[in-house]
Amino acid sequence: MLDSTTRYLVPGTQNKQTMKKLTIILFLLISFGVTSQVVYESVQRTNIYDFLDEMANEKLIDINSVVKPYSRTFIAEKLQEAYDQKGQLNKRQIQEIEFYMKDYRLELVYNTKGMKPLNIFPKKDHYASSLDPMAVTYRDSMIAFSLRPIWGIEYFINSNESAFHRWGGVEGFGYIGKNLGAYSSLRDNHENVTLTSPTYFNQRLGTPVKGSVKGGIDYSEARGGLMYSWKWGAIGLVKDQLIWGNNYYGSNILSGRTPSFGQIKLQLKPVRWFEFNYIHGWLVSDVIDSTRSYWDGDTYREVMHSKFIAANMFTFIPFRHLNISIGNSIVYSDIGVQAAYLVPFLFYKSVDHTLNSTNNYAGQNSQLFFDISSRNIKHLHLFFSFFVDEFSISRVTNSDVHNFLSYKGGFRLSNWPVQNLSLITEYTYTLPMTYQHRTSSSTFESNSYNLGHYMRDNSQDLYLALIYKPIRGLRIDLSYNFAQHGNNYVYGVYRPDDGAPILKDITWQKSMIGLRAKYEFINNAYVFAGVYFSDINGYDVDDETAEYYLEKFTPEMYWGNTTTINLGFNIGF
Repeated sequence: MLDSTTRYLVPGTQNKQTMKKLTIILFLLISFGVTSQVVYESVQRTNIYDFLDEMANEKLIDINSVVKPYSRTFIAEKLQEAYDQKGQLNKRQIQEIEFYMKDYRLELVYNTKGMKPLNIFPKKDHYASSLDPMAVTYRDSMIAFSLRPIWGIEYFINSNESAFHRWGGVEGFGYIGKNLGAYSSLRDNHENVTLTSPTYFNQRLGTPVKGSVKGGIDYSEARGGLMYSWKWGAIGLVKDQLIWGNNYYGSNILSGRTPSFGQIKLQLKPVRWFEFNYIHGWLVSDVIDSTRSYWDGDTYREVMHSKFIAANMFTFIPFRHLNISIGNSIVYSDIGVQAAYLVPFLFYKSVDHTLNSTNNYAGQNSQLFFDISSRNIKHLHLFFSFFVDEFSISRVTNSDVHNFLSYKGGFRLSNWPVQNLSLITEYTYTLPMTYQHRTSSSTFESNSYNLGHYMRDNSQDLYLALIYKPIRGLRIDLSYNFAQHGNNYVYGVYRPDDGAPILKDITWQKSMIGLRAKYEFINNAYVFAGVYFSDINGYDVDDETAEYYLEKFTPEMYWGNTTTINLGFNIGF
């Protein structure tokens, strides 16, 4: 049980001189004093992110939900902050916090006394082998380390086919002193039927390798990072997924669906009313550079074009619970790492004009985005995201042409008028060619997966959900999703002013009702089951072309009118 009258405090510095020397060698020859250590929690651990969102909707905590992932220390502090106001929480919410703090107490308390179940070190205050969370842990005032298993299986069956996804691995994270955090995760995967592909309109996490449709796929995914932090910021190197843009069913800015990629990461929050986020990432182009590819004996070595992304997000908080964010990004290739794109605060489209003498056809691929999030009305989160790939004032007044834009808007109503019940409504509308680019090595993709919305161009997506949490750890979702995709207009074949009609001819359509239950019985370990009634079809002037669209955008087991049962179990995300 947490004591709502006592907050966990960082004790006095220990071995200060030793730690100071280490951090000077590793990071920029500076020391910033009191810190908040940074190890990022995977965005795939959706339960804890959803709970923090609920607490923010109750106006008990403040979060900047436009940028994820959050750090474990940030999550721990927000849980404690909400618990300090437990008079405003219901029984289930209090139990949720007490449950999660069994895991995140590691970030606030410099011992393992609260992690004793199944402990093989019963007389040690700094060693623990615990069941909840399932981990082997060491913690003192200088060093922390936790090692945890990952294993899971998910099974699908309907009248068309059956399939399963199996995964396993290990993850660990740790801290040194008050400035340095590191984490690593390795997960090996097997799908007996390929359910994940860059062209599929689903939100399954992308795979770093391509598999055959019938033969299934084996792949591994590694995440990790090394972060240095100080009181109002953090900088480091990570390989991870990230989500930019408020959403509950797929962001239209950076969706986090691509395989993780290496990136320099910078986060600054020097004052209450402003936060800044920046990344410079090394993407995977999947475009062969024939001039650098070569034969080595009997082996042909395929070398891909280099590809990078620089992106920033400025978030202004004029008053509590209202966040206004604006940012921009550029995907660039063929010039190596460009120093100008390592400057975090620039407008990269203008930089591109300088580098390419304003020649757009020789230039790179730039984007602009805007996001507003309001939790000013208790229980209600309102949000709107706006993604711009190409914009011209002249097109605004011409009904025959359009700019390259994507809009997303929605709301979540939590715990009103019924406690433990939430209503989510979200709609996304994306115009043709928005996520495309004329140069294949500079597309808004990594590993051929779109960095933005999962439905890509010329599409609309409606999502409705009722979420009920009757007891601690149990979440029941009743959802409806309606999605449509229009003609595929290829940028380069069609020019911006050719006037590609928006959703004129529907080539793919999905209508799905789902009922799903998930229970987190110990920290980060789940059992889940669901049933989904879906109708997914391809359309065109003839059956053969329609089947082409269906095969391109949907795994075969979901073709047509199906009822799919899904169940599984997992430890770790």
